[in-house]
Amino acid sequence: MLMTNHQRISRDQVPDAATWDLTDLFASRDEWEEELRAVQQSLPEVTQYQGKIGENAATLRDCLEAREKLLQRVIRVATYANLRQSADSTDSTNQANAAKVSDVLAKIDAVLSFVEIEIISVPEAKLNQYFDDEPKLIPFSKYVNDLKEKQSHTLSAETESALASLGSLFRSPYTTYNRSKLSDMQFVPFPNDNGEYQPNSFALYEANYEASPSAVVRKNAYDSFVKTLKQFKNTFAATYATKVNQEVVMSRLRNYDSVTDMLLAPQQVTQEMYHNQLDILLEELAPHMRRFAKLKQQVLGLEKMAFHDLKAPLDPDFNPETSYEEAAETVLEALKVMGPEYSRIMETALSERWIDYADNIGKSTGAFCSSPYGVHPYILTTWTNQMRGAFTLAHELGHAGHFYLAGKNQRLTNSRPSTYFIEAPSTMNEMLLGNHLLSNTDDTRMRRWVILQLLGTYYHNFVTHLLEGAFQRRVYQLAESGEPLTADVLSGQKAAVLSEFWDDSVEIDEGATLTWMRQPHYYMGLYSYTYSAGLTVSTAVSQTIFEEGQPAIDRWLDVLKAGGTKKPLDLIKQAGVDMEKPDAIRQAVSYVASLIDELEKSYE
Repeated sequence: MLMTNHQRISRDQVPDAATWDLTDLFASRDEWEEELRAVQQSLPEVTQYQGKIGENAATLRDCLEAREKLLQRVIRVATYANLRQSADSTDSTNQANAAKVSDVLAKIDAVLSFVEIEIISVPEAKLNQYFDDEPKLIPFSKYVNDLKEKQSHTLSAETESALASLGSLFRSPYTTYNRSKLSDMQFVPFPNDNGEYQPNSFALYEANYEASPSAVVRKNAYDSFVKTLKQFKNTFAATYATKVNQEVVMSRLRNYDSVTDMLLAPQQVTQEMYHNQLDILLEELAPHMRRFAKLKQQVLGLEKMAFHDLKAPLDPDFNPETSYEEAAETVLEALKVMGPEYSRIMETALSERWIDYADNIGKSTGAFCSSPYGVHPYILTTWTNQMRGAFTLAHELGHAGHFYLAGKNQRLTNSRPSTYFIEAPSTMNEMLLGNHLLSNTDDTRMRRWVILQLLGTYYHNFVTHLLEGAFQRRVYQLAESGEPLTADVLSGQKAAVLSEFWDDSVEIDEGATLTWMRQPHYYMGLYSYTYSAGLTVSTAVSQTIFEEGQPAIDRWLDVLKAGGTKKPLDLIKQAGVDMEKPDAIRQAVSYVASLIDELEKSYE
């Protein structure tokens, strides 16, 4: 069997320059082990206040400060273990250490659960007096107010402690999913146009083959990919069902009206905002995306639009390749509009190994940004020499810039906003990159390519993740009605969502119905739909930046620096957008429609 590409390399074969530098967290694994032990031994620094929090303002202040200091150390320890696991999940030591950290986190959560329970039990008038008496409590005011809002859903101290101690068990469905996906799943090599065999993996398929200009590669890679997915569908269904049923049970224990209410509560998002995001895009974006699919079918001369062809390049002979270094320079140029402070952060991230961009066996798929407070963000991505990767890099650098600025300007307690806002700074960078590229070319094909990349961003957030959110909404409704969540049921629900959105413009085959197996977001509560919320915000704000210039940029930087000091609605309003109304969603749909209009005209 002749292989066209070398086999994927192991982690120890990756050049250091292509990996992140974890010594900024810990100089060695031994130092990490020592701190892991020390953190557990430091618990009395917080537990000494158990039973005393309501006594006076000074005690409440000292307890919250001690808890925050300990959590900063815990985050650092957990981040180190999780990043090593993400870089190479085949390493048994990484597996063991990630499991060890998970157990320690559960223990710490259980031990520290008294803090929130005791604060909630303090009468509101008394708490208000404490904040009047002690100025150093002011930074904790939003945290305490948010806790008071949870009061009616908080259980007894004994029950909360017991639930917290089960944290590693509650996280086990995601652990099982990830371990299977990254360590156990093996994909058979597939033949390309020349009959030569190519290796397959989650990362290679989703970052490369799915968007290959070759119809043969797209089809054969898809068949190889789906063949392995099918072998794991019952295991993954049972794993996901466990997670969903756990959430349903917890929502009932905590006296929420529904699991949706429970999952939206920490986001501080109303059901109306949640359903608006799903319903408007499902109904009003769908016709435009069907136009896009039909244009792609026509231009590529496809007999039918198969699901595995949706990401096929519309101009397959024009697919700019670029090195990681060249893409990084382009991204830096595009982000200069944000000013010198933001640009310095971006330059540091790229020059001081905040980013792991190699492809190796056992590495986590996709891309993410992890932001341990007090250190600096870390970015994971897989570079495949495609210019499209510049948008992914810009996206993750958007997270990094946000968390770095928030961390520098806010204490840990106030550093992270609602997940409803989290994807706005990341997609903002994609908007800035797209605008930069369009502003610097008169070449018709290059302009078309950039428009296609922007449409790729909207496809990712307004279609892929949006349809995940629509699927989740159906799954939670079934679970609450007592419907068993088998592989067939999950695939049937996914088929219904896809068919409703694409209608007759795309053929939905068995592999398409298995896409519920491909993303980890289902194990993260109602996270998927927030991608579309974030892009809605960044679409509106970026258009304001292009029209208004510096004042809009200054407002945006202030919003990034605000971290989690405000609820998402107030934070977004500070940037000039009102998400209580559907206007911004429709503005984004209109922008997508205009991109497709221009694309259609380019083929006339």
